[in-house]
Amino acid sequence: MNPAGYTPEAVPLQGGYDGRPGQPGEQSVVQHTTVNVTTEPPKDDIIWSLYSFVYSNYCCLGLAALIFSIKARDRKVVGDLEGARHYGSTARCLNIWATALGCALVVMIIILFIVQTVFAY
Repeated sequence: MNPAGYTPEAVPLQGGYDGRPGQPGEQSVVQHTTVNVTTEPPKDDIIWSLYSFVYSNYCCLGLAALIFSIKARDRKVVGDLEGARHYGSTARCLNIWATALGCALVVMIIILFIVQTVFAY
């Protein structure tokens, strides 16, 4: 079975020895074969997007991340791996921003609570 209609070519070599009996000066034939390595499918980060949507939906970044994750999953099912990789990358970036801003907001609230209790009259 040849992927994508590939036909192997025979390339003559001069003066080489290929292990078969014959004269040392005659031509040998080497056949090239290409191997397609399948990469792992792109990640869609749907669980992280759900978490960002439910717990750290700062400025609707979690909702946008969830939408892009769903688009990435749809592209992966259709077979468009490049589109899935693009949507998944965007979803990951939005998830990072939503998580970072959500954590910063929680840290700010904790600091404000501590400052308020320390300086209370």
